Amino acid sequence: MTEALALRLAGVGFTRDKRPILADINWEVAAGQRWVVLGANGSGKTTLLRIAALYEHPTAGTVDVLGQRLGRVDVRRMRHLVGFVSPALAQMLRPHLRAVEVVMTARHGALEPWWHDYTDDDRERAHKLLEQVGAGGLGERTIATLSSGERQRVQIARSLMTDPGLVLLDEPASTLDLGGREMLVGDLTALANDPAAPPLVMVTHRTEEIPAGFTHVLMLRNGQVLAQGPLEDVLTSESLSACFALPLDLEHRNGRWHSQAR
Repeated sequence: MTEALALRLAGVGFTRDKRPILADINWEVAAGQRWVVLGANGSGKTTLLRIAALYEHPTAGTVDVLGQRLGRVDVRRMRHLVGFVSPALAQMLRPHLRAVEVVMTARHGALEPWWHDYTDDDRERAHKLLEQVGAGGLGERTIATLSSGERQRVQIARSLMTDPGLVLLDEPASTLDLGGREMLVGDLTALANDPAAPPLVMVTHRTEEIPAGFTHVLMLRNGQVLAQGPLEDVLTSESLSACFALPLDLEHRNGRWHSQAR
């Protein structure tokens, strides 16, 4: 695999209970790219991301993550190199953990601070990452006292704790109200425009959630790639309509995408 590639899927398929979820996925994510994975519910987006995050093994094809072939590497030692934000992880966090602990424990891929020893440098880095994502004042608050939007910021800070080579975001705005969504999109826009940030992949089914600064799109329909490539070229009213099997109009203004049924 080319060194500049953070992720490469070749001929990937995934079947669960004899039901095909993904089929013949060919996809590459290179350094500096920011991808959105777009598709309707049930199109295979979350399964695709879980494979990329090393939490699922494909039933066909090959997966290379940061130069390592899935199936030939100990995924427990690889996962801390991939930042992963998902609803499933959020549900695993103990409500009385403080935000700084949630971020800091990513250092060892843990969910509790007593499982490993942490240094003052670890704690300081966790606070700095919280500041980077607009959550600087939340470090000593418990998860239970945070809003949905604040929890998402904490998760994003956690995903950056280990200087990952790839960050994957599974529908980060799905539980947020309008205000929370817009604040999160702003945070992700800043991250996308940071040249030091690793490659980013964000799953969504709403064009309004695509942050400015994202560069590429992968469109899924029924577990297969409908289209992929540079966002400005591939995301059109026609491709979006095909993706969701519904006539849709798409506009791009002020750096953001907006869609509605015809």
